[in-house]
Amino acid sequence: MPARRRTTGVTLLLFVVAALLAGCTVGPSQRPPVAVRGENMPPPPSAAPPAPAPPALPEPDPASSSLEFRDCPGGRGALAPPTLADRTLAVACTQLTVEADPAQPGLGRTRIGLVRVGLADAPPDRPPLLVIGDSNTRPSAPVALALAGKAPLALLQRYTLIGLDRRGSGVDELECGPVTARNAIINIDPAGFGTAVRLSALLEQARSVVQDCYLVHAGALSGFRTASTVADVEQARLGLGVDRLSAVGIGDGASALALWSRAHPDAVARLVLDGPPDPTLNEPDASEARAAAAETTFDAFAAACAAGPDCPLGADPRAVVSSFVGRLRAQPLASADGRRLTAGMTVTAILIGLGNPDGWPDLATALGAAQGGEPTAVINRVAPLLSDGGGLDVALATGCNDVQRRLTPDEVAELTERWRELYPLFGATTAQRLLLCAPWPTAAPAALSDPGTALPPTLLIGIAHDPRGPLEATRRLAGTTPQALFLSWQGSGTGAFPRTPCVTGAVTAMLVDGTMPVDGTLCPP
Repeated sequence: MPARRRTTGVTLLLFVVAALLAGCTVGPSQRPPVAVRGENMPPPPSAAPPAPAPPALPEPDPASSSLEFRDCPGGRGALAPPTLADRTLAVACTQLTVEADPAQPGLGRTRIGLVRVGLADAPPDRPPLLVIGDSNTRPSAPVALALAGKAPLALLQRYTLIGLDRRGSGVDELECGPVTARNAIINIDPAGFGTAVRLSALLEQARSVVQDCYLVHAGALSGFRTASTVADVEQARLGLGVDRLSAVGIGDGASALALWSRAHPDAVARLVLDGPPDPTLNEPDASEARAAAAETTFDAFAAACAAGPDCPLGADPRAVVSSFVGRLRAQPLASADGRRLTAGMTVTAILIGLGNPDGWPDLATALGAAQGGEPTAVINRVAPLLSDGGGLDVALATGCNDVQRRLTPDEVAELTERWRELYPLFGATTAQRLLLCAPWPTAAPAALSDPGTALPPTLLIGIAHDPRGPLEATRRLAGTTPQALFLSWQGSGTGAFPRTPCVTGAVTAMLVDGTMPVDGTLCPP
């Protein structure tokens, strides 16, 4: 992207020179006479001093790990390195013992998983690059593995990747919500009509989640929040044996790293925050930002589908999907095995799929098949949320623990009416989900430390169409982060690196060479 900016700058310079030359052509001038400086004229302004160059990025520290990595276990979620032509990867796993709730040390301890992914011939002291994923997607271990397979080889020649699982995922799976409550959550009526009755039933299901989860985890349920990940990152740094840690965070994993870097600025080496939502945004503002972002991301999905020669959703995917969801409200669609596709389930499946543009063609195919009477592919997309370890419990726990405000049924009903008009596909669903946190105890707010001048320059990446981390939220976070460098990508999905050459080049240059991109860089789709 810097090269693109230089090209733009040269073009602008040539335009200015051409304009000046045009003003010097032969012939009578229509310009006003040039004023001559007299004794009463103010002196010409002095040239502004050049902006100080940002400080150099710290060098990554070699690892001196006290953690014992071994072969990863098999079974569900087993990790196997992909076979690639340009690299041979080695994968190993370990577990980190941490406080169940760092804010309440007396509640016992738990374990979280770490995976090490690097070149098979990498030396053991190769600097670590911590990778933290979004709590609403996959555990960080497979995210790190996928990154190792797609990132430029130079990154793996510089670092060994360390995936740090979020609380409630991987070996620490949160499995406590009753199936009936999970069903109610994924089947929220996307129109929100009959709100009073529906909200009463939804509130009861939310209470059952809190009650069942507290029976399993007692007071330690408060530990499933982004602020706990801050303590986990610091424990991982100490275990990896580095004074300064480099890291990449995606989605609210990036928010966790933002909080960690503020609390431990002297422990930061090179930091990339990819699509972080603003961790200081409370409800209902945070949910409204996501609803708006989901609508624009769906528009990008629809445009990508309609631009192809054989879009399963026709020339106007939004109209087709909206009509289909409306029909499902009146009559759910049964699959051959007896399962039923509802309107709420369809909207949930779309929200899940929007974060991964690589899967958009499959999402469009599944929706097209359902519209034609075969709903199995759409149902399969949400089926994991109904099972233990499917991620719904931890997403709910983390989301509720991260925000302070609890909305009443009357407030949620009012927002449902309003957001249905503003955000036609996702507004009513998003508003009603606010009620899921109503019975949840309020956790202490995350401390927003002031790092002063100790924090090295941090790269924040905003994404134009990200249903999890709206662009403006990332921009606000960059505005409050000392020495932040902001890069925006006009693409879609959760996480931009390494999905586009412009972003990949900027991130790789920063992490590998310590070369920082120009603040405000704009990357094309």
